[in-house]
Amino acid sequence: METDDKETEHSPAVIRVPFQRLCETMCRCLILRGFTQDRGARCAAIIAENSLVGVPSHGVNRFLRFIEGIERGWVDPRSSPHRLGSHGALEQWDGRLGPGPLNAEFAMQRALEIASAQGVGCVGLRNTNHWLRAGTYAWQAAQAGSLGLCFTNTEPNLPPWGSTEAKLGNNPIAVAVPRADGRHVMFDGAMSQFSYGALETAILEGRQLPVPGGFDRLGAITTDPNEIISSRRPLPIGYWKGSGLALVLDLVSALVSGGQSSAMIGQQEAEYGVSQVFLAFGTQILTVRTRAVVEETLHDLCRAQTDDGRHVTYPGERIAERRQTNMRTGVPVSAQVWGEITRLASQGEVAG
Repeated sequence: METDDKETEHSPAVIRVPFQRLCETMCRCLILRGFTQDRGARCAAIIAENSLVGVPSHGVNRFLRFIEGIERGWVDPRSSPHRLGSHGALEQWDGRLGPGPLNAEFAMQRALEIASAQGVGCVGLRNTNHWLRAGTYAWQAAQAGSLGLCFTNTEPNLPPWGSTEAKLGNNPIAVAVPRADGRHVMFDGAMSQFSYGALETAILEGRQLPVPGGFDRLGAITTDPNEIISSRRPLPIGYWKGSGLALVLDLVSALVSGGQSSAMIGQQEAEYGVSQVFLAFGTQILTVRTRAVVEETLHDLCRAQTDDGRHVTYPGERIAERRQTNMRTGVPVSAQVWGEITRLASQGEVAG
């Protein structure tokens, strides 16, 4: 039942890089492009951590696109969020086109601070950038002992059900439920069956999708990621239900943050200035009784019978295991992507 967006690492085009080396190399790339040492190190660590826990599509594989955003002026390395106003437990912030991962981490931390004082905290963040992996920030809340929820809109990249034209974003959402032992429950998913990042990772690794993920250019259902990207017709999760959920997540993101909708973002030259929502619930609700409810529910779930006799897992269960394995053996990274990253990191040395 594991539902976090993990990917395989069996392709010969994938190599293993020590986590610390990965962080340091990407940090050099960021410093060369205007980040301070502290902000560059933190941003690189968030990106590397996403690959470390098994989601390269929203980790290292997206780093080159992140660099492009900086070079084109869509991401401002030195900008930090600015508070616009507050309404009880809700605050609205302007991300000022700062780095998406840093802005999102800040916004969830602010939601946690509000929740500590008021029982629940909500931050609407407008005018920000791609946060890479939604689960990073829900997990951040769980690590602080709180229930966390966050979602974002995107550029239009998902056709409404019954249409061939992309009008919706695939608008990811993540929800995390904390557990005392750190093995938190977390759902993290886009509104398309496979995110565009997952499609691109499949192409890099030369593999088909395990189940149909969209339509080809002739309108036939397919497992070929190249065809789906070419047609720009990924399949919504739950067909029309995923399409409807994508729309309401977009509208709530725009309304709560006071920012742009996917339709407005689509009128720009690229995806930037997106709208996001961060919710945290105070630790007051996590009593002995409520924690027992979580454990009893998971125990019951994992006892479910399966056709092949394998253990049923809850969403997020394998995160700690993958993190531990990859920290020991090295983070799986596309050899092609790693070669380009190391080239970018050495530019300053050549220039010097």
